[in-house]
Amino acid sequence: MYFVYAIKSVNKNYIYVGLTNDLKRRFHQHNTGLNKTTKPYKPFQLIIYETYDTRLQARKREKYLKSGIGKEYLKNIQ
Repeated sequence: MYFVYAIKSVNKNYIYVGLTNDLKRRFHQHNTGLNKTTKPYKPFQLIIYETYDTRLQARKREKYLKSGIGKEYLKNIQ
């Protein structure tokens, strides 16, 4: 099972979209600064997550959420 997730920085205006097979581990990595890309924006709150059976399905959704229209969708559901 794969997860597509979006996290929002608590202190800054930043949304990160990612894909993983272990959501708990990945969220912990973001909040403890183990991810170089998101380290300056921690701490995070989880906005949304979705589950998919295949990595291909999850990747398609991740790409959509990273697009302009996908980012607008995420901004509006907060």
